[in-house]
Amino acid sequence: MIIPSIEPTQDSALSAALDAAINNKTKPPGSLGILEDVAKQVGLIQKTTQPRVTQPSILVFAGDHGIVAENISAYPQSVTWQMVENFLAQGAAINVFARQHKCALHVIDAGVNHDFGTRPGLIDRKVGSGTRNFAQKPAMTAGECAAAMQHGMALVASLDGNVIGFGEMGIGNTTAAAAIMHKATGIPVADCVGAGTGLSVDGIRRKQGVIEQAVAHHATVIAPLDILSTFGGFEIAMMAGAMLKAAEQRMVLLIDGFIVTSALLLASRLQPAILDYCVFSHCSDENGHRQMLNFLDARPLLQLGLRLGEGTGCALALPLLQAAVNFLCEMATFESAQVSEKAG
Repeated sequence: MIIPSIEPTQDSALSAALDAAINNKTKPPGSLGILEDVAKQVGLIQKTTQPRVTQPSILVFAGDHGIVAENISAYPQSVTWQMVENFLAQGAAINVFARQHKCALHVIDAGVNHDFGTRPGLIDRKVGSGTRNFAQKPAMTAGECAAAMQHGMALVASLDGNVIGFGEMGIGNTTAAAAIMHKATGIPVADCVGAGTGLSVDGIRRKQGVIEQAVAHHATVIAPLDILSTFGGFEIAMMAGAMLKAAEQRMVLLIDGFIVTSALLLASRLQPAILDYCVFSHCSDENGHRQMLNFLDARPLLQLGLRLGEGTGCALALPLLQAAVNFLCEMATFESAQVSEKAG
């Protein structure tokens, strides 16, 4: 498998031109806060002082996890396929928010333990009917992991538009993400584990114990692709591949919550420059996400107490991304509005 090559967005001349354009708008310098940083970031990604958001889309990858056999979820595995059905029926939160913001939504079966048949609106890229139980053996073979990543790359290559948001659905995937977080960052497992879909204190403690035993069992796993295949899910691997391809194509990557960021942690180990292309939509209430963001030196746009997944944070952040490029392209300058600049 060939990992996409990603160029850093650094460009000193364009950076200076963007700073000048932003500072010449009819406002005090810095008064639009993080939106100014986002406008500059998107300009650098698109290599222009006039960036645009065109045909944004959100990809929701669904997959099941063998680790649910260890009783680490408040919900049964069947909820994964039932929620995919809800996506297809346009009834989930992500459907509502994507529709509200006129954002295309693509639902992908990366590896759900259910036979959907051929369904309108469902992209079938099933690598397997759920991963193996990583408490006992690697979740995926190296070949399965590579196949999932390649599917993600191909999906992105087939899309129009220059902004992609990433979402997921998979009972058990916060356990996979917590294990990935620990292996990728060295942060103690206790600080990586959260309630997921709503575990009790005892449930969280059990989940922590399962992960600690699993990482001890796979103690020699260090390389990012090995971490992904050992602890990840088909949906997480497919997201990682999609992210790498999107950055190679100089798209803006809207990053959702805990599980999506776990995929990015490993993608960034493979190609560190991918972070130049990432806009972090929000800080999740799932325990560990704040530390993930701190590890990546990321500033999220929103903090709403979300922990749903599905790409909902991406959909909610999309209007802010749009606002950032709009002010840069459409807001008057001091000269055009005949407004006096700051004295001195």
